[in-house]
This record gives sequence, C-alpha cells and structure tokens, in this order.
Amino acid sequence: MPTPTAMSRVRRWDHHGREHVVRVQKAGVLRQLSCGTCGWRKKAQFLPWLKAEEHLTLEHQATLGLGGSARG
Repeated sequence: MPTPTAMSRVRRWDHHGREHVVRVQKAGVLRQLSCGTCGWRKKAQFLPWLKAEEHLTLEHQATLGLGGSARG
C-alpha cells in the first residue's frame, strides 16, 4: 500500500497579476517541489517553502503575496 503524501502550495503573483504556484509534496523526510508555470522540479529536505519562494522571485518575478504586499 503506498504511503500517503501531504501537499501544500506556495503562491505568489507577479506585477502583471498572474498567479504562480509551486507545489510542495511531502514523502518521508524529502519534499518534491514543482512549479506549475515552468515545470521546474527540485527535491529538498530543508526549507522547501523558502526554496519555492526563491524560485518564484528569481524566475517569475512573483513577489506579491495574498495581501498584495511584497515580501522580502
């Protein structure tokens, strides 16, 4: 029987109002990050949400959170 995985998302919007999402999927101690915009994937054991935010900032210039305020 497969082990259930937990999934969360990191969402940011760019300055054009487009939403960018990185899914963080947990399986054991590793997390698999995958970007819905460009298909980027990375495995991370530590700070996966920070790595997801970093990808969204650097690759998509998506820095606006839910409240519309820039982070960082």
